[in-house]
Amino acid sequence: MGDQPTQQLFILDGMALAYRAFYAFITSPMRTSAGLNSSAMFGFTNTVASIIDKESPTHIIACFDAGKETARHLLYPQYKANRQTMPDELRASIPYILRILEAMRIPILRMPGYEADDLIGTLTLHAEQRPAMYSYMVSQDKDLGQLLSPTCLMWKPGKRSAEHELIDCERFTADWGIQTPEQIIDILALMGDASDNIPGIPGIGEVTAKKLIAEYGSVEELLARTAEIKGKRRLVIEENADKAILSKKLATIDRHVPLEFDLDSGKRQEYDADALCAILHELEFKQLATRLCGGRPNVQWQPGDLFSPTPAAEPETHTAPPAQNSDGQMLLFEESSLKTIDDIPHTYHLVTTEEERNSLITRLAAAPLWSFDTETTGLDPLQDKLLGMSFAFTPHEAYYVPVTDGFDLQTFRPAFDSAAEKIGHNVKFDLEVLHANDLATSGPYFDTMLAHTAIAPQLRHNMDDMAENLLSYSTIRLETIATKDGAIDTASVPLETLARYAAEDADITLQLALHLKPQLEKQGIAALMQNIEYPLLPVLASIEEEGMNIDPAILAHASGEMGLCLEAIRERIDTAVGRPININSPKQLGDLLFGEMKLLEKPKKTKTGQYVTDEETLRRLVPSSPLVADILEYREAAKLKGTYLDALPRFISPKDGRIHTTLLQMVTATGRLASQSPNLQNIPIRSEAGRLIRRAFIPRNEHYAILSADYSQVELRIMAALSGDPHLIEAFQSGRDIHTETAARVFHIDRQDVTPDMRRAAKTVNFGIIYGISAFGLSQRLTCSRTEAAQLIDSYFSEFPQVKTCMDDLITTATHNGYAETLCGRRRLLPDLASANGNLRTAAERTAINTPIQGTAADMIKLAMIRVHNLLEGKRSRLIMQIHDELLIDLHESEHDIIPSVIAAMQGALPLPNGVPLAVDANTGRNWLEAH
Repeated sequence: MGDQPTQQLFILDGMALAYRAFYAFITSPMRTSAGLNSSAMFGFTNTVASIIDKESPTHIIACFDAGKETARHLLYPQYKANRQTMPDELRASIPYILRILEAMRIPILRMPGYEADDLIGTLTLHAEQRPAMYSYMVSQDKDLGQLLSPTCLMWKPGKRSAEHELIDCERFTADWGIQTPEQIIDILALMGDASDNIPGIPGIGEVTAKKLIAEYGSVEELLARTAEIKGKRRLVIEENADKAILSKKLATIDRHVPLEFDLDSGKRQEYDADALCAILHELEFKQLATRLCGGRPNVQWQPGDLFSPTPAAEPETHTAPPAQNSDGQMLLFEESSLKTIDDIPHTYHLVTTEEERNSLITRLAAAPLWSFDTETTGLDPLQDKLLGMSFAFTPHEAYYVPVTDGFDLQTFRPAFDSAAEKIGHNVKFDLEVLHANDLATSGPYFDTMLAHTAIAPQLRHNMDDMAENLLSYSTIRLETIATKDGAIDTASVPLETLARYAAEDADITLQLALHLKPQLEKQGIAALMQNIEYPLLPVLASIEEEGMNIDPAILAHASGEMGLCLEAIRERIDTAVGRPININSPKQLGDLLFGEMKLLEKPKKTKTGQYVTDEETLRRLVPSSPLVADILEYREAAKLKGTYLDALPRFISPKDGRIHTTLLQMVTATGRLASQSPNLQNIPIRSEAGRLIRRAFIPRNEHYAILSADYSQVELRIMAALSGDPHLIEAFQSGRDIHTETAARVFHIDRQDVTPDMRRAAKTVNFGIIYGISAFGLSQRLTCSRTEAAQLIDSYFSEFPQVKTCMDDLITTATHNGYAETLCGRRRLLPDLASANGNLRTAAERTAINTPIQGTAADMIKLAMIRVHNLLEGKRSRLIMQIHDELLIDLHESEHDIIPSVIAAMQGALPLPNGVPLAVDANTGRNWLEAH
């Protein structure tokens, strides 16, 4: 290890340590006198305290998963799908562990969209840039081995009373039979990882994977040299090449998370002894409290309003309080306090006769509101069989209607056509199930999943967890009644058992709705849900049901063309280099660009000494060498070929030959829609590969065309409207090109003298301002000096002064309120605006500027979708997709006259203040490419 470091950063793999502590006592768990399982809290605290006592770290930080989907889930929806659900008692322990860390004054890092491993990887990379700092990853996870370096080690807790182990590069590589720690990624890519559901290559286990990587060095090199492999193994590897590449992406830790976190914020601090002692006494760890903080008097909390913690007037002995999340929301987690169906009086009805059904339908049609749920044989609403429906009018009473062969579902049309508010949990799924069975529905709707997402986006939104947290109730779990031969088989559940389960679902959904409605009002977002999100549900259901027609022959032809294009680029690169080079090998590329060509004086290197060749680095080098542009073009083309051209045919439904993506309504912070399986939101428009992909999306038959209706420069128009800047408003009102207008003003020239380069620079400034771009960021995008970039920004604000005033006002208002808000009232909490950490505060200020703009654009397109969907009701044409600011419609040949109405509907979806007009470009074509 060389000289001893003057700084030692210990990074806690929080969830891994919590699991380890919980299972260490699994055969004889520790419990408080109130029955709370305290094993995880005790083991976790003991481990952290021992590290602090024995290792004397100068810095210590804890990393946790954020509980959100990550880029890996978007890349591979089955990622971690096989992982068992966290035990309820362990889940109940996490809020206590977070409170313990806060009392120990250890920073807690979580970031939506990233796993704890990514945060750890980023922190260790930052630490490597400090010559006097060593980092120690407190974990047993082999995946973290890829991060090891001469200054980054793994501190592996010992079992029971055993001493911890310190694992360095030399030991790790020797254990795995590899040359560099990073090659563990290649081994995992081949053998897969059952715990994370990383597929790997079928038939290749750990031994074979080690052997292949020892011989070939990397997955990419192995795939490039499969001709050297004999027998069946070669065929298996070649047939599963895409799986290997995918698996490597899934196994690779992201070391460039935009944390905006200064390592010095993790400097070791003294405990908050009073707070630490209070929670240790709550958990009845008296000896641990005496050891760590001298046994100060106990301080307790007692339950208050679910969303407003209230200090107890008097301590209560042995009271395990509700845990609090980061927003101060109390979550009722104690296992002993959760009620079940056997604890609460209820009346659940099994409806089997025609008379009972007719009576229920009459009540449904006349009631002001009711909850409903569908039971199906699986999770595909378009193809799985409907088994039954459940309904509830009042808490603790519900009805289950089995749907058997010959059942006339149309008898329920009066109920679903009524003016009653229909309440559900994940309503979109239920609507698709009913529509697939030819039962039409109408609103209004209330979705408890969406409501809870709007109120507490950082929490889990499945009904089971919500029932525990909000109602102190433990629901019947499907896996406990429907598991057969290791798989869920709902169809085999006895009728009475399924009826009880389904009726409880409708009952709990109704109770959750009654609980959440006042919270929506209290937080000022009820109107947003009623006007946008709930009316959007049938629109999204319709889009998913319709699907998009795609021509696999065009995709196959495009894949072939792209393959030829890739070969041409490869030959061009080989010719320029003077020898064959493996473009997929970061090592070969790095050695070429920086070792031989020396395109940078001080190129960045990875922890293993390999040159960094990521996209950001290469894009900065494009002006220096046309070879780099070819490399980037090859990478993008290869990615799109594998992700779309070759993969899209696998998503074609055998039922109707169309692709049915899943639209995610509220997973983004701005309110933008996302899509998965497949993700159609990330298909580029300007690249040749993107154009080839769009060409394959075609109308449903020869009597239709694709209509594309696309908002023009909507975010810039929103900025003009919010700021009220007269120059921007006048430019939009007159229909002049906004980027030319901006260039003329910032460069102080006439419009006719604006060059293409000037217009491009102005365009970068226009869009950069929306995101609060800095002079450094602008200089990177324009490849100019920071001084020139700063002058451009200053000139922009000089010419458009009200934009600067608007940005300052947005930050001030958000700081005062604690959130940023769109024109429609969508809110985004920004607690970091009050942070003492300058980096966190600056990032939050940029978000405070961007959210009202980008979020308003998201609201606008959603409102447009609702209006266009309603416009098309009763017509042959159908809304089939939304991509960013664009709507796609299957337009029947007899209905071309509706195009002006579509444009008008979009332009009137959300009128902007200060008279800023909205523009919509609408075109038709034989495919998506022609129409766009």
